[in-house]
Amino acid sequence: MTVAEAVRRERAGGRAPRAQLRMWLAAAAVIACIAYLLIQGMTNSLVYFHTVPGALAKRAQLGGSYFRLEGTVVKGSIRKVPGGVDFSVAGGGREVSVLDRGNPPQLFAAGIPVVLEGHFLGNGNTFWSNQILVKHSSSYIAAHPNRVKGDPKA
Repeated sequence: MTVAEAVRRERAGGRAPRAQLRMWLAAAAVIACIAYLLIQGMTNSLVYFHTVPGALAKRAQLGGSYFRLEGTVVKGSIRKVPGGVDFSVAGGGREVSVLDRGNPPQLFAAGIPVVLEGHFLGNGNTFWSNQILVKHSSSYIAAHPNRVKGDPKA
């Protein structure tokens, strides 16, 4: 190859395949990063709840990890304490003590189903909650019409 041919080839894009390869590798890396972030975001936002018996059965696996616990507030167990409320939830014949340090929702009461966000404390069956979500279905609304008010404009 002569010097003139080499100059022509370089001017015509002799390095273009190498530059294109870099561009494709950079694009692939950006796409891989975006895909990773999307997958992580979706899996972190899909936090399912465990029932009381399910959480107790997986107690060793759950350890101190953050999860949602679903159960029914045990009648007579609610005790207001400074900074929150202590109570128990039950389900499937099993019971868990709950320490909640937040403001319980207005509909919070004994005998209603709740979903708690938090984690188990130590090795015991005490659940530390930082949020109480009241679950109410159409059957709950029918059974407690005075607790759930409709829109006054409707």
